[in-house]
Amino acid sequence: MIRPEMNDRPLLFNELDRTALAALAPTSLVVLPVGATEQHGPHLATGTDTFAVEHISRAAAVRSADAGSIVVAPTLPFGSSDHHLAFGGTLSLSTQTYYAVIRDLLASLITDGFRKMLVVNGHGGNHELVQLAARDLALTHPVQIGALSYWQPAQGKLDGAWAGKPGHPPPGHAGEFETSVVLHLRPDLPPNNSPARTIEEIKALPPRVVGWRLERNDWWQAIDGYTDSPADATAGAGEQFVELVVDALAGVMREFLKS
Repeated sequence: MIRPEMNDRPLLFNELDRTALAALAPTSLVVLPVGATEQHGPHLATGTDTFAVEHISRAAAVRSADAGSIVVAPTLPFGSSDHHLAFGGTLSLSTQTYYAVIRDLLASLITDGFRKMLVVNGHGGNHELVQLAARDLALTHPVQIGALSYWQPAQGKLDGAWAGKPGHPPPGHAGEFETSVVLHLRPDLPPNNSPARTIEEIKALPPRVVGWRLERNDWWQAIDGYTDSPADATAGAGEQFVELVVDALAGVMREFLKS
């Protein structure tokens, strides 16, 4: 079970009947969390992205419910993860299939009567595709669709909390950030001997470029599928990271409801 942030629970799409959803749709923001099922190094569960984005989306919906009605759709547990297939432990949709799935789900919500939709993404490989689907549908329907990765609104604060640590800043992949988040959210799934990173491995990490994209065929294999050392991860740090992210995402939901 995903740990609840508080006693209150958000409105969940799959716990409501069609009559209730029809009444809610015209004036509600519907949130679609999307995750992934993929390798997270030799130590983390493959559902890490899905666990995180589901909890964060629901907690942010609860925190921003004072601003209006929010319905949270079921979390999509599969993503665009072909770059992780080489390691095993991965279920991936191709780029074209994933785009079509997101577009079809959003189109279904439009048909259901929703006019404000927010896709909250929990996996880096999905990021551009959910934004493209949102753009394309908004061009042809009288709706407002937002799409973002859950860490984006809090990126500045997360970078501040990360200051001075080697390797990629948060979120990274299967490193200190995600391992800490799992320790906090899913203590029943403790990491399996979190492996440290050497200085040489850290230097081999792909650079973080700003304003453009850089890819190389063998990067993921070169870093064994995780971007920074998870050895220092703690549940306390995970709680801090989740709080920063939930608070910032709740702010986005409030602004969306006002728009």
